[in-house]
Amino acid sequence: MSTHAPVNTGGHEDAHEAHHGHSHGHEASHGSFKSYMTGFVLSVILTAIPFWLVMGEVFENKALTAALVMLFAVVQIVVHMIYFLHMNTKSEGGWTMMALIFTLVLIVIALSGSLWVMHHLNTNMMTMTPDMMRNVP
Repeated sequence: MSTHAPVNTGGHEDAHEAHHGHSHGHEASHGSFKSYMTGFVLSVILTAIPFWLVMGEVFENKALTAALVMLFAVVQIVVHMIYFLHMNTKSEGGWTMMALIFTLVLIVIALSGSLWVMHHLNTNMMTMTPDMMRNVP
């Protein structure tokens, strides 16, 4: 015979099950095996093509090759964000997309500012001849 009174959880288990059983638009969606495999195949293709462009020396113009490699890199970033990070405008009420946009704006400002400063430093630096370099302590 037990002397302990039954514990009233106040329906906590039901609320817990309801929270995990239904999506209210605030939880990130989880991908299926098909979506993960699609992302994986796209990632392999988007890695193999730039590798072939560089190793096969497909274009004589190195600037064109570099631009194409960068383009494939940007596309691969988008593929990773969609298929592996499950980023879209619906997850977390759109806040993950807003955070991504804010981060991208900060990165563009930091990179463009850094490149601008380095360009102007390079342009305005005094050129040094080999004779001047010998006298540098």
